[in-house]
Amino acid sequence: MNCRSEVLEVTVEARQVDEAMLALLHTILLHRSTGKFHYKKEGTYSIGTVGTQDIDCDFLDFTFVRVSSDELDRVIRKAVCEFKDALGCSGGDGMGQISLEFYQKKKSRWPFSDECIPWEVWSIKVNVVNLANEQERQICREKVGEKLGEKVINVVEVINRHDYLPKMPTQSEVDNVFDTSLKDVQPYLYKITYQITDSLGTSVSTTMRRLIKDTLAL
Repeated sequence: MNCRSEVLEVTVEARQVDEAMLALLHTILLHRSTGKFHYKKEGTYSIGTVGTQDIDCDFLDFTFVRVSSDELDRVIRKAVCEFKDALGCSGGDGMGQISLEFYQKKKSRWPFSDECIPWEVWSIKVNVVNLANEQERQICREKVGEKLGEKVINVVEVINRHDYLPKMPTQSEVDNVFDTSLKDVQPYLYKITYQITDSLGTSVSTTMRRLIKDTLAL
């Protein structure tokens, strides 16, 4: 099975990191989650509904939609918070990547552990820049909001392609495909990882500052 890989890239202020990451990760998980399965007998089941919620950002001109699950939101926020803290510890302008990997389990014979086989990976490259004043921050707030809107559309277009998805499992195999630990939603099995680069390439920070200066000149 070939693992599908998608890469997104955003440039933000430090205070925008968590909202930008939450917007993108929640958008992906919104389309990679189902309602809870309710089995009547093996091979027969119904699927519960998935509620949604609009989230307004504080430091971005942007509103995103997420699954209405506080449990899932806490898991995502914890991972994003750890990523943001690691970025902050890198000092000054920084660069990092947070990845959302979907996988399915393949049972192995005892004494070996189950094999986790990835089928889709989303990598979000994050460039953090420091801005000089409040006017630049306001422009960045608007520009990053616009860019996030484009990224969300891109995510939806990719997900709407008729590419591989794990087949619907039987009741005995549902834990090999879905995370059944949450009480109100059932995302495909996933894990979130991140890595930090010590310094930001000058081309990225220069591009953002040039964009802001060009806007100021209008």
